Amino acid sequence: MYQQRTTNNQKRNIMNLTLKIWRQKGPKDKGSMVDYKVTDISEHMSFLEMMDVLNEQLINQGEEPVAFDHDCREGICGMCSMYINGEAHGPDRGVTTCQLHMRMFKDGDTITIEPFRAKAFPVIKDLVVDRSSFDRIQHAGGYISVNTSGNTQDANALPISKHAADEAMDAATCIGCGACVASCKNASAMLFVGAKVSQYALLPQGQVEAVDRVKNMVAQMDLEGFGNCTNTGACEIECPKGISLENIARMNREYLSANIKS
Repeated sequence: MYQQRTTNNQKRNIMNLTLKIWRQKGPKDKGSMVDYKVTDISEHMSFLEMMDVLNEQLINQGEEPVAFDHDCREGICGMCSMYINGEAHGPDRGVTTCQLHMRMFKDGDTITIEPFRAKAFPVIKDLVVDRSSFDRIQHAGGYISVNTSGNTQDANALPISKHAADEAMDAATCIGCGACVASCKNASAMLFVGAKVSQYALLPQGQVEAVDRVKNMVAQMDLEGFGNCTNTGACEIECPKGISLENIARMNREYLSANIKS
């Protein structure tokens, strides 16, 4: 009887990998790709755990560890922005980099790891980029005025259709990771801005600042240097939270309406 042969690595579910990582000492320095070897990587590790193994190896060798962003490691904060083998957050779908597991790769693979590339996301160091442009867009209009004097209405006093509430919640799941920008050929932030506009535009609480909100957020988006949307759809595909392109259409309608009213 024919018996398929397996390597020792396959039996133990471990991998030896070559990593091509972008190294850049600072914003004004010229970066380059550097090759590293990592061994005995379990398929059950997350991608960031694999990066931890590499950094421990580099530290033990007296070398500078690779700088990368991370925080919660639960797919909530959006910090772990890496461009892996030409895809924002890597080859899996509906996950952030911290949720990407090494089982998506094979023993002997070469993995290319880069920072998100966009004019509005300048590189700080290695794989860390400055995404404070998203914060400034939020500050421009991503809020509602709330009367905290004790005269606020009970939530149940404002009837909202389930459809509107569900769509608002879907938009609010955006974690601001920037994958939409990284995957767009124009480095457009319209999916992010569309989501932030939509979550308020669909609810009565968001109507007070509706006109100023969309105009101010779009103006800030343009000021930050993001590109325009050409409806390629890469942003929706790469978004770890599945934010729909419908939010861009809604933002465009809100923007048109705001300019007619003002």
